[in-house]
Amino acid sequence: MWQRIMNLSVKTRTVLALAAGLLVLAAVNWIIVQREQLLTDGKLVLLELAPVDPRSLMQGDYMALRFKITNDAFPNSRWGLRSPLKGEAEPNYPRDGHLVVTLDEYGVGHFQRIARAGEVLTAAEVLLRYRIRNDQVKFATNGFFFEEGQAQAYEKARYGAFRVAANGDMILIAMYGQDYALLKNKSTDAASATE
Repeated sequence: MWQRIMNLSVKTRTVLALAAGLLVLAAVNWIIVQREQLLTDGKLVLLELAPVDPRSLMQGDYMALRFKITNDAFPNSRWGLRSPLKGEAEPNYPRDGHLVVTLDEYGVGHFQRIARAGEVLTAAEVLLRYRIRNDQVKFATNGFFFEEGQAQAYEKARYGAFRVAANGDMILIAMYGQDYALLKNKSTDAASATE
């Protein structure tokens, strides 16, 4: 195949390279537009954090995350609250799928069931996409990054805040505290105080 490409004229190879570049650029821009639309139009859903190993909770400018909903949805798996008992088979969950949650008055998502293909949701239900990778359930991300020196502002995090699309795609946008208030870093607070 490479031999055939090399046999093409310089003009043809240039046109092919430009076309490939434009396709890549269009694909990247399409993804950016979709993410921007999710940020503006997505439903706000809070997921309660589950305890993680305290040594990995704050790692420099990064906070490791686990979500309580994982324990609720997959209670008998390695990534849930407990490992299967001796002689008990590991549950066979889809590696990529969706959970159905309902939101309480504060916008916190509570697990209802693992979604079935083609299932129609009620108006009170929200679809969340999950992926199982390296024996961990991931909802968009398993980490929250913040500015250097801002770890103290996020130590009291109790909820991860996501924007969620109708198809279950999610973006982690912020952390919220026990009182359902948005946690802000010191530089954000200082900037708002000067405005």
